[in-house]
Amino acid sequence: MNAIDVQGLSKSYGSYYNLTDVSFSVPKGYITGLIGPNGAGKSTIIKAIMGMVVPDGGKIEVFGRSAGSSAGEYKQNIGYISDENIYYDYLSLEEMKRIIAPFYSDWNEEKFRKYMDLFELPSRKKIKDCSKGMKTKFSIAIALAHHPSLLIMDEPTAGLDPVFRRELLDLLADYILEEANTVLFSTHLTTDLDRVADYVTFINKGRIVFTDNKEDVLERYVIVKGGGELLDQDIRRELLGLRETSFGFEGLSPNRAKASELFGDKVLYQQPTLEDIMYFTAKGGKLRA
Repeated sequence: MNAIDVQGLSKSYGSYYNLTDVSFSVPKGYITGLIGPNGAGKSTIIKAIMGMVVPDGGKIEVFGRSAGSSAGEYKQNIGYISDENIYYDYLSLEEMKRIIAPFYSDWNEEKFRKYMDLFELPSRKKIKDCSKGMKTKFSIAIALAHHPSLLIMDEPTAGLDPVFRRELLDLLADYILEEANTVLFSTHLTTDLDRVADYVTFINKGRIVFTDNKEDVLERYVIVKGGGELLDQDIRRELLGLRETSFGFEGLSPNRAKASELFGDKVLYQQPTLEDIMYFTAKGGKLRA
């Protein structure tokens, strides 16, 4: 069983933005990265899964149960970490916790305290006086304190210092080993996912570009660098986000085998990162030199 199944999800915001026929799955027991540039639709998808946005069409299931705005019980198994401040600014961290805790039947006060101590968070500090990083750490403590089997994180590392970002990734690695827990990790900081993700779903302009095993994605794509004389119209169409200078070209091929067939040993091949793939694909066409 998948932890999450999204089928045909659509949401229109008029001329501003459209989410179109989005379908992907989050395999149980793994970390799935949801990547894409800002405004691609990542947060809309997550809010639809959490029932905070009502889709125009499509179906969402969490652990085989229908999810969305008309259902709520499935959220007992979800730890949700938002990029936005979803707490009352005038309350202290302790006061906010007292409001949230009763909603979860499996709330574990000892576990909550463990994370508060680990993150060095002062319980009496007002939320309005907390930095963005502190609010994120508080969200993590809240999310993990009720033993969720699914952790949904919307841009969780934004605003965090490099040291805690690394600690958070280590924490996720430990979490995923416990009882086949699952993580959906939305971010545009793909270097975080290079370290921990098992699967990747890439969304751009409201549409799915790919959803696949991360290692298969990185094996399939390749950056090609060579002389401008090798380019013609047919080859240009084979490359994503072609960048040309007076010295040559650089482009991303979505098919390593076909690129090798086209160019042979006349070019240099480079292993792309997830960031490279997102950049070339999102920009598309001819990039500015």
